[in-house]
This record gives sequence, structure tokens and C-alpha cells, in this order.
Amino acid sequence: MVRLLRAPGVYAPQDDTALLVEAMHAAAIPVGARVLDVGTGSGALAIAAIRAGAAEVTGVDVSRRAVWTARVNAALRRMPLRVRLGNALEVVADEQFDLVLANPPYVPAAGSCAARGPARAWDAGLDGRQLLDPLCAGMFGLLAPGGVLLMVHSALCGVDTTLRQLRDNGLKASIVQRRRVPFGPVMNGRIGFLERHGLIEPGQRHEELVVIRGDRPERSQPA
Repeated sequence: MVRLLRAPGVYAPQDDTALLVEAMHAAAIPVGARVLDVGTGSGALAIAAIRAGAAEVTGVDVSRRAVWTARVNAALRRMPLRVRLGNALEVVADEQFDLVLANPPYVPAAGSCAARGPARAWDAGLDGRQLLDPLCAGMFGLLAPGGVLLMVHSALCGVDTTLRQLRDNGLKASIVQRRRVPFGPVMNGRIGFLERHGLIEPGQRHEELVVIRGDRPERSQPA
């Protein structure tokens, strides 16, 4: 992956970012596609989508620093990236996309999503699904007919739950990428919490990352 500028507190591209880029290339973005990057952070995924041939790319993030960072990284490369501040389910609710990339916060935490600071990029409630659930519920409306969602998260957060929710909301859903990775600093700092809540086995120091693909049918299925 390309080296990007990153303001303090903005999520640094890691294994989950790289895995999602791999899945995007495997999915083969059609020329001229409209792409949405949910939780764009430094703009890494959005820039990768532009390089892969997308015609229009929009990045959305709740962090002002992330929005600024993504805009700067795109401008330095003279790339036409539109970046919006806010919740993607609200700020682009009236638009539809051929591809949605999502690397939302999914790390289990003692409290709810952080309101500010670096932890806002990863804290996602006790089961890690505080942001995954709304995305699953709202994704059908963000995808154009025939559109594709690629979303990455840890297997600790309930892969079957994500698959079921996407299917319940009108998408075909399947796992397209997996990778076992060692815990990073955040997970290592929460080993006691994760063990107490039964989210990991005693002594476990690895997690599995998965990329889940959701496809919106070209047309509505008959009742």
C-alpha cells in the first residue's frame, strides 16, 4: 500500500485495510463505477479505488481530522476524491453506489463508541457491533441495483450475525476473504476484558479478519 500522510488520531491503515484492498481488486471494479468509502480515515481505500479505475469516489468520516487528512492525501496525488464529514447513512443517504467499502470500528469495548479521540476509530461497544448493525440495516439503500458491499471486521464480532442481517435486508452475502493476524496494541491492551466476556479463549493472541461481500440484486425478487 502507498504511504500516506496521517494526522494524529486518524486510523493508520493496517491488516484489515490491506485485506479489504485485496478483496476490492478481486471483485474487479467496473470502469466508471461510483464508490463509497465508509469511515475513510486517511483515504487509503478511496485512493486505492481511484487507482483501480473508479470514476467517482466519495469518502465519509465522522472525524474532522480524517476528512482533512483524506482530502490532503488525494490532493497531493491530484486525485478527484470527494470527502464528506458525518455518518454515511445520513450524509449520502440520497445517493447510490456501485461499490461500498467499509472498515468500520469493530473492536469490543467496555463502553459505547468513543465520542472523540483515537479510540473513535475502533471502539464499537461490548460486542463490537454498535456500528456494524446499522450498516447492515442501511446498506441496501446505499447500493445501486447490482451494487456490491465489501466490509471487513474481526470474527470476534459475529460473522454469522453480519451475514444474516445483510440477507435479512435484501442482499446476497458471503465471506470472500479471511486472514489470521496477531493482536495489535489495542487488542493486546484488552486481553483481560476480552477473556472475561468470553470473546477470546484464554491465551488467545490472534484474531481472524474477514471480508464479507453483499450483493444487491439487479432487480427485486418476486414475492
